[in-house]
Amino acid sequence: MFGISASGSGETGIDQMQNTAINLVDILCSIIAEPIEILLRPWYGSRYLSVPVKVLAMAMMVLLPAIAALFSGTLFRIPFINIPPPRGMFDLGAFAKVYFLVSFAHGFRVWRRMMHPELEIHSQFEGPALPFFALLWKGTSFWVTRILWEPLFVVLASIALEDLFIIQHPLGLYLRFAAFALMVKSFISWYGFWEFTRIQMDIQNTAPALAEMMSNKSSPENSEPHYASLPRNIDPEIRRAAASRIARMFTPQKPQPKPEEGETK
Repeated sequence: MFGISASGSGETGIDQMQNTAINLVDILCSIIAEPIEILLRPWYGSRYLSVPVKVLAMAMMVLLPAIAALFSGTLFRIPFINIPPPRGMFDLGAFAKVYFLVSFAHGFRVWRRMMHPELEIHSQFEGPALPFFALLWKGTSFWVTRILWEPLFVVLASIALEDLFIIQHPLGLYLRFAAFALMVKSFISWYGFWEFTRIQMDIQNTAPALAEMMSNKSSPENSEPHYASLPRNIDPEIRRAAASRIARMFTPQKPQPKPEEGETK
């Protein structure tokens, strides 16, 4: 039938593990992709980037250039090994300077929207894509642009700039990894939207079968696509309890009020 957790909340242990893993991956990808997101979508809403993501992204852009410089400097000092320095005009340190400069400029724009909320329609909107994406195949599609064209643009730009010796190899590697993180983050957003829509459709499609189960009129045409029907000679109380338990799987659980002092749970 369906897997039901012991708590009766309708969410199995596997569902909880999946949701936790998705949230962790989403946060990690948001941190990695944040420096290129503010360049690709310069008109994002005032609440689109959460405070933890922004702070951790800034910390990452402080540490990455230092780690790259330390690693490169260590390799250059290895005896009897001739490793040429990275070729290119701009390194991770230069990109970090551009990032902090752009973040500073965005800070004034976001602060203005916070002081004047009427300036934006939705504070969590991630912002429109750059205009030239509309010229590509399905470039006006929200999800195709976010999942396909924006990450692909970053990958191709990093390869071209590295081949032209404009950026160094460590910066090119970061841009390609950030493009992958951006694609995964956009896919997770699409998956959450699809899952919410699919759950609402499941509730609507399952309601008639539940009504037939409670009235002991289950038909193979209506019950088999959703779940196994109960035996017809089962006790009515057990039938109603089973139907109620299944119904709770498709509805959010209401929060239980906290007991007052002196009361027992």
